[in-house]
Amino acid sequence: MTSNDFDIETNVLVVGAGPVGLMLANLLGMYGQDVTLVEQLPELIDYPRGVGIDDESLRSVQTVGLTETVLPHTTAQHIMRLVNGRGKVIMTNEPRADEFGWPRKNGFVQPLVDRALFDGLDRFASVTAHFSHTVVDAMETADAVIASVEYNNGGTTAVKRIKARYLVGCEGGKSPTRKRLGTTFDGQSPSTRWLVVDVENDPLGTPNVFLGADPKRPYVSIGLAHSIRRWEFMLFDHETDEQVTDKKFIYNLLKDHVPNPGDLEVIRERVFTHHGRIAGTFRKGRQLVAGDAAHLMPVWMGQGWNSGVRDATNLAWKLSTVLRGQAGEGLLDTYEDERRDHAKAMIDLSLTLGAIIKPTNPVVVGARDATAAVLNLFPQVKSYFSEMRFKPMPRYTKGVVVDPTSAAPGTAAARLTSKLIPVLTANNLNSAVGVQFIQPRVNTKGAQGIRLDDAIGKWWTVLAWGNNPKGMFSSVELATLEALGATFVAVVPESQRNWAEERYSHDVIVVGDAEGRLKKWFDDRPTPVLFIRPDRFVAGACLAQDAPRTLSAILTAMSFKEGASHDARTRLHVA
Repeated sequence: MTSNDFDIETNVLVVGAGPVGLMLANLLGMYGQDVTLVEQLPELIDYPRGVGIDDESLRSVQTVGLTETVLPHTTAQHIMRLVNGRGKVIMTNEPRADEFGWPRKNGFVQPLVDRALFDGLDRFASVTAHFSHTVVDAMETADAVIASVEYNNGGTTAVKRIKARYLVGCEGGKSPTRKRLGTTFDGQSPSTRWLVVDVENDPLGTPNVFLGADPKRPYVSIGLAHSIRRWEFMLFDHETDEQVTDKKFIYNLLKDHVPNPGDLEVIRERVFTHHGRIAGTFRKGRQLVAGDAAHLMPVWMGQGWNSGVRDATNLAWKLSTVLRGQAGEGLLDTYEDERRDHAKAMIDLSLTLGAIIKPTNPVVVGARDATAAVLNLFPQVKSYFSEMRFKPMPRYTKGVVVDPTSAAPGTAAARLTSKLIPVLTANNLNSAVGVQFIQPRVNTKGAQGIRLDDAIGKWWTVLAWGNNPKGMFSSVELATLEALGATFVAVVPESQRNWAEERYSHDVIVVGDAEGRLKKWFDDRPTPVLFIRPDRFVAGACLAQDAPRTLSAILTAMSFKEGASHDARTRLHVA
C-alpha cells in the first residue's frame, strides 16, 4: 500500500539495473519480498562488458529458475591460454571441476544474460522496475530509508519519494550510495587503458580464450556465444580515446589477427580502465552496497560479474530473513564479514595476473617466459594452473557459521581439531563449514538424475547422510527448524532409497546418491549432518549427537528471533 506521504513504499529499494541489482531483485522476488528497482539509464546497458560466468554464478541462476533462458547465451568449459609474443603457450587454464553442478568456467554474452535476468522479474508481482529514475538523495530514519528519485514526467523533471526498509546500491564504481555511506574506496586504479572490440560473424571461428602477453601490445582474443568475437588491446599513454576508436586505428590493430579487418562487422567498441578497489564498509544502517559499488576488480580473472552475483546471493536471504522478522539486524553485519575478504582476494589475484600479461620491457618479458617454460616441466605445477587451483574459493570463517569442534557461534576454523575417533580416523580434516556444498545429480521419488539443489528446495536445509534428519532433534527444536522454513533431507545410497522412503516421515526428502559422489564426500569428512544455508554454504557440520548443539549455535550466529512462527517455505515464489 502507498500512503499519502510517499509515492512508493517497498521493502527493498535496489538502485541499479546491472547484473547485481537484477540478481538481487530476482532472489528477493523469489523470497516473496516487495522490491522496487530503479535505474538512471533509459534501458539496460548494451556496451562491451564481462565475458566469463563461473559455476557459482550459474548455481545462483539455477536458484532463481532462469537456466533455460541464460544457458543459450553461454559457452561451457571456456579454456584460457596465455601465449607470449611468439604465440607459444606459456600457461593453460582448463579447469574440469564441476562439483557445484556446473562447469567451472564459461563464456557468456553479458548484455543478453542481463536481459534474461531482467525478463525474469516479470514472474514476480512484488517486483517493479523503473528506468530513467535517479536517486538524488536518501535520508535514513529509525525504521526506513526515504529516497528522493528524479524522473522524466512528460518532458519535465519530477521527484518521487520512495520509502524502503532497506536500500541496496548496485550502481557501479561511482556509486552515490557508497559515497553517502562516507566510507573509503581504497586500492589501485592503474593508468593502463584497454580498447574492447566486439564483432559479429566471428571471422576466426575458434573457441576459447587467448591472452596475448605480447610485449609489442598485449591483447585478448575471445570466442563467445552467438558467433561473437571479442578483442581487447592494451593502449599506450600517448594514444587518445578519440584516436583508438577510429576505424582505421582498429583495423590496424586487427591486421595480425584476421586477413581482412575492413570486412569485420563491428558491433561496438569502447575504452576502459582497470581498477582494483574495495569499500571500507559494505553497510551503514539501512543502506548497503554490492557488486562494483563495493569492489572493483580488473577483468583478468573474469570475476567482476561473478563477485557481484556472489554478493547478491549472500545478501538476499539475509535481507529476507530480517524482513520476515526471523532475525535481528546483526544478520546483515555478516554480509560484509563474509564477502569482503574473498572480494579482496579476487582483486589481488586479478591484479597479479594482469602484472604477468602487461609487461612490455623485453628483459621482464624474457624472464617471465623463461620462468614459465621451467615451471611447465613440473606436472604438479602445470596442473595447479590448468585446474585453476590458484583461484581462492570462498570460505567464510566469520559470519553465519559454527565452529565444528567447539560449536562456537559466528566463527569457524578451517580445520577439525576434535579428539573423537571419527575425526581422528577421517580422510580429510578440512572443515566443511563456511564453504559451498557440492551439487551432484541425485534421484528422488519423483525425479531421476536431477541436480541436488532442485531436489532439496531453495531455503535452509538440514541434510544427513544415511540417517533420519528429524530423529536427532527434540520437538521444540523441530518446531524452531520448521519456523525457520528448513527442509529435512536424508541422503542414502540409491539402493536404499525405497527403504528410507517407506520408513521416514512424509516431510523428509529422501535423496538417492545416484553417482556415489555424496558418499565419497561424506566418507572423506567425519561430519554427516549438515545445516545448509539458502546460498548453499554450510553453516554447521557435525555428528548426529551434536546436531542440537550446532543448531543452537547457528541460531545465535544469525541473530535468530525466538518466537518467529511463519514458515519461510510458504513465501517462496518462482513461476
